[in-house]
Amino acid sequence: MRICILGGGGLGSVVGGYLAQAGVDVTLIARPSHAEAIGRNGLRIHGQRRGEHLVKEHLTAVTHPDQAMGEFDYFILAVKSKDTAQALNDAIRLKDRCATVVSLQNNIVKEKLLAEWAGEAKVLGVSIIEGGTLEEPGVVLNHITATTTFYAGELDGTVSARAEKIVEAMNKAGLPSKAVTCIKQVLWEKLCQICNASAFSVSALAANHDLTFNEGAVLRAGAEHYVTIAQEILSVYIRMGYTPQNFYAPLSRLKDIYEAKDFDEACNSLITMAQQLQQKGIRSRTSMHDDVLNKRKTEAEWILKPIIAKANEFGVQVPTLVAIDRILSVLDAYAK
Repeated sequence: MRICILGGGGLGSVVGGYLAQAGVDVTLIARPSHAEAIGRNGLRIHGQRRGEHLVKEHLTAVTHPDQAMGEFDYFILAVKSKDTAQALNDAIRLKDRCATVVSLQNNIVKEKLLAEWAGEAKVLGVSIIEGGTLEEPGVVLNHITATTTFYAGELDGTVSARAEKIVEAMNKAGLPSKAVTCIKQVLWEKLCQICNASAFSVSALAANHDLTFNEGAVLRAGAEHYVTIAQEILSVYIRMGYTPQNFYAPLSRLKDIYEAKDFDEACNSLITMAQQLQQKGIRSRTSMHDDVLNKRKTEAEWILKPIIAKANEFGVQVPTLVAIDRILSVLDAYAK
């Protein structure tokens, strides 16, 4: 199997590194300093869950799509959502050499954009939640994972051979994966989950560079804020006809909040989860939180606004989410 990953940042490097370690021929398109470091010393991946890895074989790092040589079974888009148009334009000479195209991004329109770029027949629906942070050139931190971290399925609700093939490769690479018939629901629930965690983090924690998710969620006031955001998001998700499944357990709390008998029970459940993560020494931030801390433009347009748009379509009130989106709009106006 040959795979090309466009976007060799934290997530792209973690996925590409583990796949290469499992014997998949991976071409990683990354920034020059990262690609050069990988070429010299290999890719170092470290983290509490999977330990230390140094990947040198089956991994080629380049700096532009035009440098990706040959045919590929899968093209994986792993750039920030806001960089999609430029990235796909840069890869225009690559699309005809890729049999299947997928995106690991945190948005709900990625498959549509890939279809416009490469044609609907090439697009496979996939979803992932796997923590990856680029610490320095050649070094990435794999700081968080889920019981099932990757899902694949056709957008028409079937499971195909190409979905099963990439799932098999991911499982072999140590990334627990499933082929499913409900990939559209997985995509929407992931967006809801990411929106929940991101909106909470940037509104409750962003003023203090030392805080991560757990430090906020372990406090009663923080748990109440998180659950309030979750209940607003759930009101939209349920209106769409879905029931929360916690596809990304134990990271997702949407099902627990939905099934809680009252607000207090939902808050207590979140506090317990945060305490357990603290005891394990797990500390993590959402990428949107990091963007705010580093004065970069956020992906609110791709993560918050689609849920707000659905709320408006259904006539559902989401005042907390709207307020957070307004705050991010101000911050984004002055960001890099």
